[in-house]
Amino acid sequence: MIVRERFHRAVFVAAGLYNIGWGMWSAVDPQWLFRFAGMPPANYPAVFACLGMVVGLYGILYFDVARRPERGWLIAAVGLAGKTLGPVGMIWLIHSGAWPPSAFALCVFNDVIWWIPFGLYLRDAWVADRASA
Repeated sequence: MIVRERFHRAVFVAAGLYNIGWGMWSAVDPQWLFRFAGMPPANYPAVFACLGMVVGLYGILYFDVARRPERGWLIAAVGLAGKTLGPVGMIWLIHSGAWPPSAFALCVFNDVIWWIPFGLYLRDAWVADRASA
C-alpha cells in the first residue's frame, strides 16, 4: 500500500490528461511555441510535432501509474528525469542566446510544476517498496 494513494492517482491522471492534450496541440500546431515566444517559425515543424507525439505517449504511461501506483515508480522516475533534463537543456539554449527567455514558459508548465508531485510520489513509492520487502 502506498501512502497518499488517492493524491498520487489524481496527480498522474492530471499529468496524463495534460500530456495528451499538450501533445495533440503540438502535433496539430507545431509552430505555437515559436509564435508564443516571439521566435521565427521553425524550419522543420515536423520535429516539434514529433515531440508532441512523444509527450502525448507519456500521458498514456502516466494513466498507467494512476491505475497502478504501487507499480509505477519506473515510469515516474523516467518522467521526472525528463522533466529535469528538459529545463537544463532549455537553460543552455537561453544562456547561449539560441532561444529567448520567454521560451522557458514551456518548461514551467511541462516540467517544473510536476517536480514536487512526481518527487513525492517517488518517495512514497520507495518507502512502500522498502516496507513490502
